[in-house]
Amino acid sequence: PGFESSIHPKAVCRLKKPLYGLKQAPRAWHSKITQYLHQIGFRMSKSDNSLYIRSDSTSSIVIILYVDDLVIGGENLVEINKVKSLLSDKFEMTDMKELHYFLGIEVIRTPAGIMISQRHYILNLLYKFGMTKCKSAATPLDRNLKLDANSGTKACEPTQYRQLIGSLIYLTITRPDLSYPVGLLSQFMQTPRDTHLDCAKRVLRYVSGTMDCGILYKTAMPIRLEGYTDADWAGYKADRRSTSGFVFSLGSGAISWSSKKQPTVALSSTEAEYRSAAVAACEAVWLKRILKDLGVPIKDPTSLYCDNMSSIYLARNPVFHARTKHIEVHYHFIRERVLAGDVDLQHISTNLQTADIFTKALGADKLWQFMTDLGLTILDLPSLRGSTKDTMQ
Repeated sequence: PGFESSIHPKAVCRLKKPLYGLKQAPRAWHSKITQYLHQIGFRMSKSDNSLYIRSDSTSSIVIILYVDDLVIGGENLVEINKVKSLLSDKFEMTDMKELHYFLGIEVIRTPAGIMISQRHYILNLLYKFGMTKCKSAATPLDRNLKLDANSGTKACEPTQYRQLIGSLIYLTITRPDLSYPVGLLSQFMQTPRDTHLDCAKRVLRYVSGTMDCGILYKTAMPIRLEGYTDADWAGYKADRRSTSGFVFSLGSGAISWSSKKQPTVALSSTEAEYRSAAVAACEAVWLKRILKDLGVPIKDPTSLYCDNMSSIYLARNPVFHARTKHIEVHYHFIRERVLAGDVDLQHISTNLQTADIFTKALGADKLWQFMTDLGLTILDLPSLRGSTKDTMQ
């Protein structure tokens, strides 16, 4: 903008080289490093464009790419060092040795297994919003709370609210217990009110009391992909839409989860649960493809636990009933996966439905029960201790 030429009044600038910080730079960088990784024997996963794999008869090397940050893993340390050397010859790189910290996520190795946490991120978050000395809360939301766009008496500063919710969204990377409350509060970022801000600060108070919490992936656990799916029928007061939730684990801690409001109104709890199961089935298929790329093929059907018998019967019965003909066609994907043997939809008691944590606010006892099921653990490690002042420095 602003370029003018008296000789060529209709001329524009032609980009010769993308500079760091411009919109074209990430695309150009991704194209360049992908081309080089292909040259040294890596292939891009068809299921995830940030995952690169190189396999042979002796070892397998995996690279995870996020812009200009890379994580390299594998079975053979010698081969890993060779890949590092090849990358260092081509690009200016800094070797951070064993993975301990990546994009705000702490990786902690313990005798029990590997734990991921965001404790230092939480400390910075509390410092930023002036809540380092706040009183902790037992749960992120009150069980009886019903929020809508008109809750509260006056509007609050939208910039502060949006910054807080945006920061909490990034925290859900390692804290699945925050998925539902943060998803609920993120719906009011357009015109937030004082009640919404109070609820967001309560989430912060809950986080301050559980900052040492993280997901523990235990060692020597059998690899078994299983998931839980649930829905809260007409849970939203304003538009009466339902909330879908699912979570998948691979033997111990949770590896994938979601809490999302359904796009249309469900006419029954069966329909809401059926839609939620369909979304979970899509995730199960994707996870199987990722695991296959990583050299861990899952041949057995993925167990998917649901607490609604009617939706299970609906998924197993290929006949279209009059009561279900209005359901969008793409939700019947779950039927195909069940009949093909890729997904095994099973019933589970509501009291044991772990995905319940993604659909509604829970009491403290049930919340901690499901957090344990998700692999969330509080470890008292010296490496996790430290003051906010030290962190900020």
